Amino acid sequence: MLITFSVALIRGLHRLADIARGLAFAAVAAATYGLSEGYGNDGRRLLVAAATLLWGVRLAAHIAWRCRGQGEDPRYAELLAHGRGDPDLRALRKVHLLRAGLVWLVSLPVQAASYVAAPIGALTVLGAVLWAAGLAFEAVGDHQLARFKADPAHQGTVMDRGLWAWTRHPNHFGDFLVWWGLYLMACGTWQTALLSLVSLVAMTLLLTGGSGKRLLVAHMADRPGYAAYAARTSGFIPRPPRDPAGAARTR
Repeated sequence: MLITFSVALIRGLHRLADIARGLAFAAVAAATYGLSEGYGNDGRRLLVAAATLLWGVRLAAHIAWRCRGQGEDPRYAELLAHGRGDPDLRALRKVHLLRAGLVWLVSLPVQAASYVAAPIGALTVLGAVLWAAGLAFEAVGDHQLARFKADPAHQGTVMDRGLWAWTRHPNHFGDFLVWWGLYLMACGTWQTALLSLVSLVAMTLLLTGGSGKRLLVAHMADRPGYAAYAARTSGFIPRPPRDPAGAARTR
């Protein structure tokens, strides 16, 4: 993340931290795989490292492709426009170093699972299934949104199709499943399960109510049709959309 900060200063784009986040998780997984050799179960070590690398690299590649040719992210511009002191130092603290700390905290299941010597069991298999479901959910949601936004006829409108009709944040819910899966892979001992639980709680709070989500909702709030979309569509857990009459009664 310090390397990313240096590049962001040169290019004037702190949104590069979004790309680096996935790569940082991949780096943690690769480093942990090497350091845990001779300690953990080799099959679990390889499974956890490969799962995290695939998820992190896919996420970084998708965000890099989505942001190509764009300027600073409005969320970061708003964040850095207000406050005391040098804006670049605020970016270092509030964007890059904060993300570095969160990557370390959230990746505790990846680190802990690599040192579990117990054979692969039912929880590890269930974790792998949840991880695969989460990755698929996230990737499909990202693809649907990208295809929707690529059509000029949809400019300024709200994406409410496919997975986005069932939840306003398919990518967040996919992340949720991914990290629940990785957590289960770390539950080979009660010590690693307890240590990793801290990560799971932090990740869940970030996904369901983190600052990034709040800023995104604030950015979308004035878009035509968004209020009606939010009224009929779940904010996190996927479910069938409410009918307009039901949504009106809920409001």
